Amino acid sequence: MFAKDIGIDLGTANVLIHVKGQGIVLNEPSVVAIEKTANKVLAVGEEARRMVGRTPGNIVAIRPLKDGVIADFDVTETMLRYFIYKLNVKGFLSKPRILICCPTNITSVEQKAIREAAEKSGGKNVYLEEEPKVAAIGAGMDIFQPSGNMVVDIGGGTTDIAVLSMGDIVTSSSIKMAGDKFDNEILQYIKREYKLLIGERTAENIKMNIGTVFPGARNEEMDIRGRDMVSGLPRTITIKSAEIEKALRESVSIIVHATKNVLEKTPPELSADIIDRGVILTGGGALLHGIDQLLAEEIKVPVLVAENPMSSVAIGTGIMLENIDKISRRKLV
Repeated sequence: MFAKDIGIDLGTANVLIHVKGQGIVLNEPSVVAIEKTANKVLAVGEEARRMVGRTPGNIVAIRPLKDGVIADFDVTETMLRYFIYKLNVKGFLSKPRILICCPTNITSVEQKAIREAAEKSGGKNVYLEEEPKVAAIGAGMDIFQPSGNMVVDIGGGTTDIAVLSMGDIVTSSSIKMAGDKFDNEILQYIKREYKLLIGERTAENIKMNIGTVFPGARNEEMDIRGRDMVSGLPRTITIKSAEIEKALRESVSIIVHATKNVLEKTPPELSADIIDRGVILTGGGALLHGIDQLLAEEIKVPVLVAENPMSSVAIGTGIMLENIDKISRRKLV
């Protein structure tokens, strides 16, 4: 049996793996639970995510990726090895080729860390591709023509913005403002306004269920529970969509500003194409209520959310795996 080529969207929040000929076969949170005293891995992925904020002192749930890059090398390697082993993609005598995605402006040291982690976890040849390029392909854009395509990929740790033409990036920007920061802003807002401490998972639930970034676009409310900072006892409060819009306003304006900056640096011919084609939003952050409306109003260009924003990068890796021999020249030496 020969090894199967795999594409990995190594995200700050989630890892998605595409196996050539099978499609996306794995979508799990980038979390590893470790027992500290014995330094033993207890759980990886969804099972570990359920432990976040709910573990005794000797167990710690680690997110080994921060802002789109590896923060804890050993834990990232353990996580990748676990996922690759689970998929059973290794051959009898051969190892799989791996295509892995990374943010646009990471350093060569960070690129080397990603490549080494993939190699140590069982890859033969490791290819790196820039995330917005792969996301655009996964969202169905034909980036290989001489015309402008713009993609805004809002992930968990980074937002990557790029204008593409002729199969490559013309102008781009990568900022460390994305889903995780949104969760933190909600958490801090509730702590400040209500003197209530909540966990990251509660903040994420608020963002997904009642959150919006476009004023007046949503009018819902939700009961949330946490620990009162004054009495130290559990307490329930009701929070509204308008408050979440207020909490996220500053963070989202940074993404809007970065998008404008990329457009300002874009050659005029490509800018004209973008007005016709619109901007495509990908990544989990594209599902944030009102983000497309807000961007469209601010940059005066149509903004569309990709069909499967969460899976765009993984779908893109699948398309690129079909042509992996053509892109082998991009392999890092």
